Amino acid sequence: MAGVTGIGSGIDIDSIVKSMVAAERAPKETQLANLEKKTTTQITAIGALKSAISDFQTALGGLNKPELFQARSATSSKSDLVGITASTKAGAGSYQVEVKSLATSSKVALRSFENSVDQPATFGSGTLTVKVGQQDKSLSIDVDESNNTLAGIRDAINKAGVELGVSATIVTDDTGARLVLSSTATGKGEDITVQATSSDPAAGRFDLTDLETSALVQKPEADGLTAAQYQDALAAYAANPGPKALQMAQSAQITVDGMVVTSKTNKIEGAIEGVTLDLKAKTPDNEPLTISVAEDKAGVKKQIQSFVDSYNKLIGVINAQTKVTSVGDGKAPVTGALVGDATARTLLGTIRSELTNVQGDGALRALADLGITTQKDGTLKIDDAKLSKVMDSNFTELPALFTGEKGLATRLDEKLKPYSETGGILEQRNKQMTETISGIDKQKEDLTRRITSLQDRLYKQFNAMDLLVGQLANTSSSLIASLENLPWAASNSKR
Repeated sequence: MAGVTGIGSGIDIDSIVKSMVAAERAPKETQLANLEKKTTTQITAIGALKSAISDFQTALGGLNKPELFQARSATSSKSDLVGITASTKAGAGSYQVEVKSLATSSKVALRSFENSVDQPATFGSGTLTVKVGQQDKSLSIDVDESNNTLAGIRDAINKAGVELGVSATIVTDDTGARLVLSSTATGKGEDITVQATSSDPAAGRFDLTDLETSALVQKPEADGLTAAQYQDALAAYAANPGPKALQMAQSAQITVDGMVVTSKTNKIEGAIEGVTLDLKAKTPDNEPLTISVAEDKAGVKKQIQSFVDSYNKLIGVINAQTKVTSVGDGKAPVTGALVGDATARTLLGTIRSELTNVQGDGALRALADLGITTQKDGTLKIDDAKLSKVMDSNFTELPALFTGEKGLATRLDEKLKPYSETGGILEQRNKQMTETISGIDKQKEDLTRRITSLQDRLYKQFNAMDLLVGQLANTSSSLIASLENLPWAASNSKR
């Protein structure tokens, strides 16, 4: 019926109905919009508060670890030569370390053979046994017509040698093509050996026993030779077509304050209690590097700073959501979403009280003893000089202040749990506000239905009134016409 204008009465029914409907709708819509905006803002504020509490609890958890205060910092004066890590068992101290040799693994080149695409090197059938050092495990490769080439044997070794740590490749030098075997095992005695058992030598161009390392030639050493002799020895070694050791397995050897330490690997544990040395390169002769182990005060300091930062973030969120900010004359102040909120006020009072709570009778009983004080806005500030001094003189007392059942971290976390845990105060608040939003949506739907019903009713009433007015006007016109046609009315009109 919208858009209909009174035909009988001449009244603008559409305009009247719209005005009456708008007047009925506006107050309730404004009320619901204000409530929805306020509730949504509070949900956002509660979410920010819960997130800040979670971050603060994470920092408290990092601080509430005895091992944090037992940790050790370890440094190497030449970390490119020797890396270092230290456990809580490491004692503070300084050590002179010299790396005499690194641990190496074995690498051997088997005999060279003529090998081409047209005429590949093939071997008789049998079994190749590859062994590394004195291990009980060995690698057995069955060789037959399906894999009796250099490439076939290489692939078989690579497939079966994963567990043993052995791999193979083919290298072609001036003497021919060779199988080159490498091992991942380091340390003296961990050399690669290859043995063969031939079952049918005539199945290939070469006998499988030609791949054995029994006649292995080692790379010459320069010791005891003149420069010319050494170069001649190297040339003979390179030209030798037989099997040769490209690299012998050897152990690492270092000195710690002059004491010799030998290790099969380049990661040495236990030479210095609680310390792991990662050898990367030899040190120059008579130029030891310095290994230093100390209490990890920097790590503790970093965790304390994290605690202060996360606490300040929490206070910042609470302050932002609970304060009233003046924006100038004649303008309404800006109020936080949780102004006057008992939850935020109680939380703030609880954690502030715990921060100032003095525990124990030692030199460190509260944060103020560390140089951590509260500012006017409620945030914490660290006096770095005082904290450093306390850590130098009373480091062993720090764990008692922060850790354990009576430590500050545990006490604060216990105060925060009722707010942050599942089903806790903040979750219940959020649930209530979510239900409020759902209720607002239902009220909006109810309002729409009621306004639609009101609009229909008003149109019916006004249209009925318009029809009645039209009927009365028609009746009036008919009566006037009838009266004017009466004889006396006509004679009167002639006078």
